[in-house]
Amino acid sequence: MKFEQEFLNVIRARFKEIKRLGDRTLEQLSDDDMHWRYNEASNTIAVLAKHLRGNMYSRWTDVFTSDGEKADRGRDDEFEDDLHSKADVMAAWEDGWQVFFNALNSFTVDDLLRTQKIRGEDHTILDALERQHTHYATHIGQMMFIGKQIKGEDWQSLSIPKGKSEEYLKW
Repeated sequence: MKFEQEFLNVIRARFKEIKRLGDRTLEQLSDDDMHWRYNEASNTIAVLAKHLRGNMYSRWTDVFTSDGEKADRGRDDEFEDDLHSKADVMAAWEDGWQVFFNALNSFTVDDLLRTQKIRGEDHTILDALERQHTHYATHIGQMMFIGKQIKGEDWQSLSIPKGKSEEYLKW
């Protein structure tokens, strides 16, 4: 298998993994939990989901024909906590990921070195994917952290639970 095809396979799997972490976080939370914030400078889970959707639409719509920072994006509006329910948050979350995965699954190995403009700068698709993987994983990590703070002892671990490594490794 060519390196480029292996990269596409790996990056698709990695994005599915980080989305699943977000999914499993959201599953554990209530309507009210979506709007919890540590302080006024902090984002809520609803805001993070809305921001990710906005980013995904902007970056992954018309990838090769328009700048990845769309003029009509309204990035500042993404940080307004105006998704009213968990259902609204979930709809935004799934909507953004659908746009992203449609683009990702359309890429061929020949697209990896094609360029996409982001804020007027050229980025290869390979670079843009790596850049977004870091961005999305960071925000999903924030969502997980918030969820863990909210749920406390009721948090269902998304990996090997604390103190359970040896038990996990006995297979």
